[in-house]
Amino acid sequence: MAVERKYELYTHEAKASAYELFAKMRQDDPVHCQPGIDGKTMIWFVTSYDEVEQVLRDDKHFVREAKNALPPDQVYQPDPLEAMMSNHMLNKDWDDHRRLRTLVSQAFTPRRVQMLRPRIQEIANELLDGVVGQGQMDLIADYSFHLPTIVIAEMLGIPVADRGKFKVWSQAALMPTLDDDSLAEFMAHMQEFMTYLRNLFDERRETPGDDLLSALLQAEADGDSLSEMELFSMLVLLIIAGHETTVSLIANAMVALWQHPDQLELLKKEPARMKTAVEEFLRYDNSVERAFNRWVAEDMTLGDQFLPKGSLVIPIVAAANHDPETFADPERLDVTRETNNHLSFGKGAHYCLGAPLARLETEIALNTLLERLPNIQMSIPFSELRWRLSPGFRTLETLPVQW
Repeated sequence: MAVERKYELYTHEAKASAYELFAKMRQDDPVHCQPGIDGKTMIWFVTSYDEVEQVLRDDKHFVREAKNALPPDQVYQPDPLEAMMSNHMLNKDWDDHRRLRTLVSQAFTPRRVQMLRPRIQEIANELLDGVVGQGQMDLIADYSFHLPTIVIAEMLGIPVADRGKFKVWSQAALMPTLDDDSLAEFMAHMQEFMTYLRNLFDERRETPGDDLLSALLQAEADGDSLSEMELFSMLVLLIIAGHETTVSLIANAMVALWQHPDQLELLKKEPARMKTAVEEFLRYDNSVERAFNRWVAEDMTLGDQFLPKGSLVIPIVAAANHDPETFADPERLDVTRETNNHLSFGKGAHYCLGAPLARLETEIALNTLLERLPNIQMSIPFSELRWRLSPGFRTLETLPVQW
């Protein structure tokens, strides 16, 4: 017998009024069980700050691998292509997670990321040089998509001519596949993606470069037990997570500023505040709406609810970031907010490795935009903004602007 959802999370209307919906869930049902997007799988949705933080921090009781929480006969066995995509560090627990994370961690230290500042600034200016005379653009397609894409592509050593393909592949990877047609389209895109990566791996093995991909291949060659499947998954994660989230963060930040013109004027006058402002954008309307699901590894209580071993849990970080028990006046954008313990990059073992890079890219992208196009404004009313129906992300379909 089908169980109806008390809270509808998977419509355009839900995306448009997400924070009102999260507020009701947080107040009435901070730890709530209902069917997921397939209408069948029962999931505990967590919306209050303290409980979301607990799920994110406690990697002993809330695990990413089903095998650590379910009997072997209940563990889903992915097909080879799906396994190639999903065998990355975000889907691993404990020692396996630490080993994979160590392989790429040195590329994303704050010091190494700061060394990229001049190049990121150069890219931002080049992108605006190409559109400034037009008086209008799609801020996502013409600006925020390209900046982080170019940065991660250069870090990995991906040829310039191939970068446009990643928009199609990344969007395909983030959308749910709920019927045969969408599944077939997804599989076709991912097969194309995997074929591309396999060819790129062969080229780098033959002719290594001074890039992260060559370094990962060298680690494999040095016997660091990095299998080809892990290598594929690592690249999928870096390419998709390495640009898709920042693309939307930049766009969401600009929308938030247009909705709060006093904050926009403050940043125009005092661009040095942008570092603090970025933390507020991450809290106020981050591109990541939910953290990856966790499995409950043993019977436990979360909030006032009993969660049996094997339960599926999804922490909604966007809801936690607006919890009035943690943030004063949470529905107000305040770019001067000093105490800002948002959960947008996670907590604990799975804290986002790319956080320093995302912060820097967003800071430079927004300051450059406001400096060079101080009169930039949306070309459509707020009511016409449309969000993609990707469950875990807050991603606008387009953002037409003019100046």
